[in-house]
This record gives sequence, structure tokens and C-alpha cells, in this order.
Amino acid sequence: MMASMAMNARFFVEQLRQHLVERAAVAKRAEIDARDAARTVATESEKKEDGRTALEFGSLATGQQARAREAQQQVAVLDALLGRGLPEFGRDSPIAIGAIVDVATEDADGVLERTFIVLPVGAGTELEGPGGDGFLTVVTPASPVGKALIGKRAGEVTDVVIRGEPFEWEVLAVS
Repeated sequence: MMASMAMNARFFVEQLRQHLVERAAVAKRAEIDARDAARTVATESEKKEDGRTALEFGSLATGQQARAREAQQQVAVLDALLGRGLPEFGRDSPIAIGAIVDVATEDADGVLERTFIVLPVGAGTELEGPGGDGFLTVVTPASPVGKALIGKRAGEVTDVVIRGEPFEWEVLAVS
């Protein structure tokens, strides 16, 4: 998928937002289920083992609560970004939050092209293009890929280390 296909970054931000809303809802439901299980075990328990099980369900509920809260905070970040409006990028624009970026690298199998969108949250999330037209991956400025790309322009080359393996990527397009 090439950024030059005039991808709409807003489409991808809204898709990520929906993904995070769903993640928060799933985590909230899991939290409620775990708390209910902890209460049920605790009220029926008279043995130490049942007490330990209740504690485990309570810990699970606390973890799910944190997961839901994190997803809700990420949704708020995306809402703020959408509220400010996404920047427009041209071929000569430096990569920043909201940019869709095409890169290429060579390995033993030949040339590999990837498309990323730089956003403040959602690192590693795969998003699907309109009508199923390809995929792109969310990178954040804090991620190794995001750090390597921020500020670069089309035609520039950057070094990226992923899982301990170095890559040299050429920025093909920024939109």
C-alpha cells in the first residue's frame, strides 16, 4: 500500500479509536466477570484454597480494570488529536504525528516495503485500508521505528533496529 494513494489518515485514526473502544469494553466486561467470580467464591468459601481463588480473581479484575483504563486514556488521546485536526503532509514534509509513511528495505529475499502511520498511541496495531485495501502498522514516536522515522523526509534513509536486527530503510513517501 503506497501513501501516495492519498490515504486519509483520519480513516485510520478513527479505525484505531474504534479498536481501542472495543478493547476497553472487553476489558471492562472481563473485570466485572472476575469481580463477580471473586465475590461468589468468597461468599461460598470456607476453605483457605477458596480464599486464594478469590484473591486470584480479585487480582485478575484489577488487571482488567487497568487494561480498560489504559484503552480509555488512549481513546481520549485520539479524540484530542482528531479535535485539533490532523496535519496535512506533502512529499517534502518531515514525518510527524499523523503521517502515513511508506518505507523500503532490502534483505536476503529482496525489497520489502511497509506502510506505517505515526500516532501517539496504538503501537503495533495493524489497521486495514478502506475496502480491505492493504494494511498498515501504527508506530509511535516512542517506538524504535517511530524514533527512526520522526523528522525524516521522502528520499532519506534511516537505520532501524528491530528485535536486535539492524535495517536500513528508505522513506519512499510521506502523506
